[in-house]
Amino acid sequence: MTDAEPTRPPEPAGHSVGRRRFLGYVLAGPTLVTAAGLAPAPAARADGIPSPEITELVDLNDVMTAAALPTSGLITVEVGEDGSVSFALPRTEVGQGITTSTAMLIAEELDLPVDRVRVTLADARPELLFNQLTGASNTTVSTFVPVRVAAAVARGRLLRAASAELGVAESELTLKDGAVTGPAGRRVGIGALAAKAAAVRTERVAVDLKPRERFTVIGRSHGRVDALAAVTGRKRFTMDLDVPDAKPTMVCRPPTINGRVGPVANLAEVRALPGVTDVAVIGSGVAVRAETFGQCIDAVRALRVSWRPGTAEGKSDEVVLKELEAAELPLGLPPLTPSVEGRFTFAFRGNSALEPNCAIADVRADRAEVWSSLKAPIVAKEAIAARLGLPLGAVTVHVTEGGGSFGRKLFFDAALEAVEASRAMGKPVKLMWHRADDVRQGRAHPMATSRVRISYLGNTVLGYRQRHTSVATDLSHGLGEIFTALAARLPVGDIGFSETFFQLSQNMPYDFGAHSRLLSETDKGFNTGSMRNVYSPDVTCARELLVDRLAGKMGKDPYTFRRDFLRGDRAKAVLEKAAEVGNWGRAMPDGMAQGIAFHSEYHSVSAVLAEIDCRPETVGRTVRDAVTGPRVTKAVVAVDVGLTVNPSGLEAQMAGCLMDGIALALTAGLHLRDGHFLEASWDNYFYTRQWNTPPELKVVVMPDSTGEPGGAGELGVAASMAAVACAYGRATGTMPTRFPVNHGTLSFEPKPTVPPVPASPTDGLDHVR
Repeated sequence: MTDAEPTRPPEPAGHSVGRRRFLGYVLAGPTLVTAAGLAPAPAARADGIPSPEITELVDLNDVMTAAALPTSGLITVEVGEDGSVSFALPRTEVGQGITTSTAMLIAEELDLPVDRVRVTLADARPELLFNQLTGASNTTVSTFVPVRVAAAVARGRLLRAASAELGVAESELTLKDGAVTGPAGRRVGIGALAAKAAAVRTERVAVDLKPRERFTVIGRSHGRVDALAAVTGRKRFTMDLDVPDAKPTMVCRPPTINGRVGPVANLAEVRALPGVTDVAVIGSGVAVRAETFGQCIDAVRALRVSWRPGTAEGKSDEVVLKELEAAELPLGLPPLTPSVEGRFTFAFRGNSALEPNCAIADVRADRAEVWSSLKAPIVAKEAIAARLGLPLGAVTVHVTEGGGSFGRKLFFDAALEAVEASRAMGKPVKLMWHRADDVRQGRAHPMATSRVRISYLGNTVLGYRQRHTSVATDLSHGLGEIFTALAARLPVGDIGFSETFFQLSQNMPYDFGAHSRLLSETDKGFNTGSMRNVYSPDVTCARELLVDRLAGKMGKDPYTFRRDFLRGDRAKAVLEKAAEVGNWGRAMPDGMAQGIAFHSEYHSVSAVLAEIDCRPETVGRTVRDAVTGPRVTKAVVAVDVGLTVNPSGLEAQMAGCLMDGIALALTAGLHLRDGHFLEASWDNYFYTRQWNTPPELKVVVMPDSTGEPGGAGELGVAASMAAVACAYGRATGTMPTRFPVNHGTLSFEPKPTVPPVPASPTDGLDHVR
């Protein structure tokens, strides 16, 4: 079929794939291997809204998709003689479910059971250029067409081979469940056809993708392909790999952020400790290799190192806050009309995943091999080669599945440490960070302030201005290179990496007249990272709190105000759905309240309704070694990501986003004092706990509104944080301006920084409840 077919159904607005013809390739090989050709570049989408919004012309997700496009033909689908289909995904699975959704795309085009598709993670492939970077909720968006095209090419070749095998026309054949069936029930499996369908030389072919009305896999909930392995302990992460002679290795780190190694007083003594095989000074500290991680910890605690100052020496929360205030850009002259204005402060926040930072390295004189969960493996490979002085081709980087990331695994510091230690020791190492390392020397979400002013007159909003000021966010993991490569095509002018990122990831969803957002960054002395949703949680939280205040000034209900000023039918639909399902406006006791907030990004929209309990008996409840405070008791998340590939996967993502948002609003913050963070483990970094998780949670996935997937991985964080903050303000009668709201309370005794690894707990059984 072609685009000209008269029965073709109308396509929704946007750059939908629909039934357009695509070019693909059959690659020369002993069995069937196929790839996509260059897919059409996505057109700018503005959803029919007249607006100067940059992100309605092109956003960060569009930029990453365009950057990946030129090498999409290098990603292949292979049909094996055992009847399975293999695909090496050039992205990193860190729990977000992309191996499942990718398998679903292939299964859809090949009419194959999902469990017959084997999705692995590709090693670092420099020839992919910008097509091997996992971030900005881009994986499904950028691979949606190329993966399906490659699978569709394979389908066509299998049918052609079956036609020759069975001696019947292709039109008389049906491919389903891994077999081709012809007249009179004659069948042949795709495994038996794999070699016959192969090409002697590379051939270019045209294919049509399956139309949406025939989808049987895409859009239907599917369990994770790795679920059984995960719950039975068979899933293999970096530390599970059995690399010959790679022994446990840890690093003794400085007491302050980025402190440098000075003289080590007792190297020989530590080398003689039980189980210790090697001790070596590396750039970030003193590495210890031993038979077990327990022996590594003992050795790290025994080291006596004289440390030189770090990059944040002597700094505290108060010092950094003053630096931010000094760097704030002005909001401009006071408006001549009424206005509401607020200034909001956001503490440093931890960016540690559940899996500790880790890597395995085997460095020899002429080559190096590394295993780690890396979201920017090409950049990691280049950095490792440069650090070791080896040709790029002499370095092999294997990408492993990761136990969480939230942006953390865009950085490859563990891999660099591992190759340094392996080179210094002349032996393979299995390097793992301690929890205290992750919190104190790892990546943190930057401290920031955000000033907002909204001017109005009567029932009309005249203007919106926001000036966001942040400790510098490190974007050295590959995004900066993409911006440089595509600079001439970006509608943001000649601005820096961070400001480009900021402008391409933020938008104004309300009809608020003339509006502007500007970013100012300062202080590069901290190890920062683009934590999940990057700038959006803080920016959106500040905006939505001021929207609540403005609604009050205009005498309007917060939900009604948002609905009246939101632009676009999709935006209004998710807001209305959240309000409907959450029973907005219901009567609640004093000290309890609802909050509602909206956030849009990467061509997706979300709304969250949260209910919070700020009554004294709740705020004052006792939990061992914890700040309890308010509790979110109910939440509704409504999301429209266009075409949802796996609804159950999206629901899980949104539940995780909600937990992030609750943590950012209420409990999760790092305390900086004398150049180091006081937190040293998950015990005293208060991400959302069971006692802060809402007993009632509903995720509503809206019907397909665009015909193609939008960004989803980070979508719910900003709206969740903002909804909780707005609910808190309504419950207490005071708009919160510092986050997390309990940051002023330190509920734990800080662990010492020397030795850097705290003593192992011995009283765990005393606290079983």
